[in-house]
Amino acid sequence: MPRIVEAAGGIIYRARQDQSGVMKFSDNGSLPQGADPSAALDAIEVCIVHRPKYDDWSWPKGKLENNETHRHAAVREMGEESGVQVQLGPIIGDIEYPIADEGRRKRRTKEKTLDQKHVVFWMATPLDDQEAQRRHSAFGPVLPADKDEIDTVVWVPVQRARKLLTHILDRNILDRFVALVKAGAAQARTLLIVRHGKAEARKQWKGEDGNRPITPRGAAAAFALGRELACYSPDRLVSSPWLRCMQTIEIFSWQTGLPIIAAGELTEDAFATDPDAAWRRFSQEIDHMLDTGMDTAVCMHRPVIGGIFTHLRDICASETLAKRLIAKSPYMPTGCAIVLAIIRTGDGPRIIDIQKVAPLVY
Repeated sequence: MPRIVEAAGGIIYRARQDQSGVMKFSDNGSLPQGADPSAALDAIEVCIVHRPKYDDWSWPKGKLENNETHRHAAVREMGEESGVQVQLGPIIGDIEYPIADEGRRKRRTKEKTLDQKHVVFWMATPLDDQEAQRRHSAFGPVLPADKDEIDTVVWVPVQRARKLLTHILDRNILDRFVALVKAGAAQARTLLIVRHGKAEARKQWKGEDGNRPITPRGAAAAFALGRELACYSPDRLVSSPWLRCMQTIEIFSWQTGLPIIAAGELTEDAFATDPDAAWRRFSQEIDHMLDTGMDTAVCMHRPVIGGIFTHLRDICASETLAKRLIAKSPYMPTGCAIVLAIIRTGDGPRIIDIQKVAPLVY
């Protein structure tokens, strides 16, 4: 049976540095509100790297290390090969080709009897030095690639990238990137919904439910989840004030120095009493994120997440996306997260991408 080697990377994009006449990005890194998303293609440049071993131009990417997820590998490899620390945005897609064809101009993409390389790609944007330093403890080190691996890094406009890329599969990924940008992805902000880590059983807990803590297994998942949350580098942390939620997001707070904002409307009791108030509070976080550009992580309980999902399905860009927000309890596993890419439209916030995030506990 053919072996599959897993890898990850992405397209890093930023505001163009070579022209003064193109549309400007706003201070929070997104396009100005009301701007034509298609115009973003003229306003951005993308990062391409040269590999001397193969004498080719490609997107920064690389193989997963032991005990590493695709998203973590994508951020690490993009940082190592480009020299720029990044945060993830919407997922672009994946490609697969024979390992023996690495670097070849023509790849046998339909040949499945050979060992394969499977690569997952994300959209990504650069972090400034302060943001990179803030997430360092949660994410881990990112070391520069050796010169014999990557000897040149260039930032070029999208049309120039199409001509420069060596491989057709990389150009296919560029086509998907362009489609996402035209759909508004360059304007998207990231909201992470976190379900607290596994907590002590209700039947065994003698105290108040709000003081029920996470278990050692839940704590391990919370620690591992922080490594994944760091890939999206949230700027704002919000949580139900109940202990199991606070303990889950507290680890990431300690690692990054970000404060936790308590949202009393998101406790189980508050939701049972007034579910509409819980949605209003959550909706305020969406608006705040879109107004300020501060990507946000919100930690909540199972029943609250179910109620919030009901509203979020109504603002998904497609039925396919809406179906990814499970309608049946438990909605998502403990100690896991859902990543929403949200844009602002004339009809209100719109979800254009959904990613599921699970910690890797080993």
